[in-house]
Amino acid sequence: MLPQAVNRSSRKPHVLTVAGSDSGGGAGIQADIKACGALGVYCSTAITALTAQNTMGVQGIHVTPEDIFARQLEAVLSDMEVDVVKTGMLPTPQIVNILCSHLESYSVKGLVVDPVFVATSGDQLTSHEVVDVIRKKLLPLADIVTPNLPEAALLSGKVHLRTCIDMHEAAKIIKDFGPRYVLVKGGHLDHVSAENVDVLYDGETFWDFHGTWVETMNTHGTGCTLASCIAAEMAKGNPVPVAVQAAKDYIQRALEHSKNMKIAKGLHGPLDHFFSFPEYSKISRCKGFQTNSLRLYAVIDLGMKRRWQCSAAEALRCAIEGGATIVHLRDKETGAVDFLKKAESCVEVSRKSRIPLLINDRLDIAMVCEADGVHLEQSGLPVKQARRLLGSDKIIGVSCKSIEQAQKAYEDGADYVVCGPVYPTTTEENSITVGLDGLYAICRATSLPVVAIGGINASNVEEILTEKPTTLHGIAVVSELFDKPDICKAMQELAGMIYGFFHDEVEKPLVHHCCM
Repeated sequence: MLPQAVNRSSRKPHVLTVAGSDSGGGAGIQADIKACGALGVYCSTAITALTAQNTMGVQGIHVTPEDIFARQLEAVLSDMEVDVVKTGMLPTPQIVNILCSHLESYSVKGLVVDPVFVATSGDQLTSHEVVDVIRKKLLPLADIVTPNLPEAALLSGKVHLRTCIDMHEAAKIIKDFGPRYVLVKGGHLDHVSAENVDVLYDGETFWDFHGTWVETMNTHGTGCTLASCIAAEMAKGNPVPVAVQAAKDYIQRALEHSKNMKIAKGLHGPLDHFFSFPEYSKISRCKGFQTNSLRLYAVIDLGMKRRWQCSAAEALRCAIEGGATIVHLRDKETGAVDFLKKAESCVEVSRKSRIPLLINDRLDIAMVCEADGVHLEQSGLPVKQARRLLGSDKIIGVSCKSIEQAQKAYEDGADYVVCGPVYPTTTEENSITVGLDGLYAICRATSLPVVAIGGINASNVEEILTEKPTTLHGIAVVSELFDKPDICKAMQELAGMIYGFFHDEVEKPLVHHCCM
């Protein structure tokens, strides 16, 4: 039974992108693959056309033969479990018809239609016949369609879209063609303010998504990237409005990080999709630290061990002997001098065992005793400031109780998040539990490794892990271990249960990403 549970829960979210190939790498299939990869989602492809293009424009288009296009779709959909299909450039009515036929034959959870009619450079990519067949056949199948203003004008028949009111009217017209949601992007509006706005409509409600204008020429592929990010977030299980907000946030950060990037001679440069990934020179020196180091996350609460007349170093040694893979040291009752002495004794033990040691919320203590990193509470020092002080070679974790906090942790450069309390706990007074639903929602919403914490013990740990999301990498325990006289025995019992759910995972380095 156990291997089945692990295999079932380890499936990666999957987006199939159906679009053209951009030889310059900024848009189309290339942008889709990079965007999905940056968000931790697998991306397969069906190429509709080969384009010769660069930062100066499109020099040529070769449409994929219809039989080869159909074989690509058949190959992927018949073999792989695709969550969401995302479309881009669909150059001919025949290509659209073949796609619609396959979508009706195979079950997927979602369809994101990015109606790519015109390139960033202004080059026309499709005909009016294609626009017509997309309206009639593809949009009724779509969960969301994401036109920019020129594309919305073509789809809606409204020639001039100059205001947010015009965008609302166009969204209403396009909604009548059958998609569940319409997202009209306002990037082509004349911006007289510091903000831009995109409009989402579901037939009843309008949502306005605001962003800040970024002065840059590196905007090639932003539409493809946004649609792919929406598809990736939907593949993780997020509802469309949540997926749109997450995608907008990603695009905003990508534009900011890419604004001064120089790739080529032309005016339409691409994005740096992997802006949050480290440069090779900044990869952690802590070579032994892997994501599986988070599996059994021991939080040593020194207040508990005082009741059992056990020192910090003794508690740490017992935890490691019992199977702890990472240790988090916290003491909210003593002053800095005493805490530093205890931390230094723990660092000595952890180094001998090559087990990472983190200090709770005390950056000064972590720096002085040269611990492997810190764990920050929501009320503690912001991650960005901690990263500037610690550098890229230290581990930074963050406690979170919501999707928004987890997303903020990712944006600011955290390496992992601890989510909870999952169950009621005596270690955090007046703390509201997130429950299994809250834990799983955060796991689906972030590509950071997640550790579950709060009220977890031998009686409920299997409930958490049986349907383990792919980003749930560990279980944190406090009172289950350290409020008992025999730490090693308690740890061994819990380790035996937890390790089985992770035993077939490939070890992956926990790569630090810096947003400095």
